[in-house]
Amino acid sequence: MTAAAKFTGDTKYVLDEELAKIVNISMALEMPLLLKGEPGTGKTMLAHAIANALKMPLLVLNVKSSMKLVECLYQYDTLTRLNDSRFGDSSRDVSNIEEYIKMGKIGQAFTADERTILLIDEIDKADTDFQDDMLDVLDQMEFDIIEIDKTIPAKNRPVMIITSNAKKDLSDPFLGRCNFHHIAFPDPKMMRKIIKVHFPQLSDSLMEMAVDTFYRLRELDGIEKKPATRELINWVRALQADPDFEPKKKMSDVPYLGVLFKKSGDYARAVNASNRRRMY
Repeated sequence: MTAAAKFTGDTKYVLDEELAKIVNISMALEMPLLLKGEPGTGKTMLAHAIANALKMPLLVLNVKSSMKLVECLYQYDTLTRLNDSRFGDSSRDVSNIEEYIKMGKIGQAFTADERTILLIDEIDKADTDFQDDMLDVLDQMEFDIIEIDKTIPAKNRPVMIITSNAKKDLSDPFLGRCNFHHIAFPDPKMMRKIIKVHFPQLSDSLMEMAVDTFYRLRELDGIEKKPATRELINWVRALQADPDFEPKKKMSDVPYLGVLFKKSGDYARAVNASNRRRMY
């Protein structure tokens, strides 16, 4: 990315001013950007939007609780090498261990010929040692492959977008190495802009009905998993796909609640509220 290249948004991503500033300063300072916010606020999609807008390759590391750092750096395929050695039907040189080394997502970002976007998704799933060791590697911009006694330096420092759903606290050393931004859930005004980006031809009546009903449903007491932006987008898509649906100020029930609510208890509460005509 050149100094002049800045992220100003994408055709499918509505960007507020503060988020734009922290994205661009993080890229300029070559620091990881840690994003927090409830699911569905666009944390993951931001990395996709940056990659698309700036025409940069995107690598996605989906963090799992059982993941080891070395898996993100490289994998040594010992089983394939053993089979090739036993059966001798491979074109690879079994004496050359390097032919059986495959780069993980961080390794791919380091060895890429051009600067990449590296999305590290849901870092809060990993333990503290994984978090700190990973950022040590990203600070040093190199790692060792012990099987071949070789150090792999980064050709280009990747743009790092790290997401967290705040399921558990991150360590102070980890936080100290990152810039931070909390993506708040969109208010109705911002949500209308988001919906308009996805549905530019959407009628005003359907827009107002969908957004108003959506926020009323999110406010129901006892909801465990509130519907997020992605559910609203899918719900609008479902309403548009129904040739018999017409947006009305008064409805006897809210259709397609199963698109918005994915837990049985939440769905039942929403159905009961809809049947009592509390939505309108």
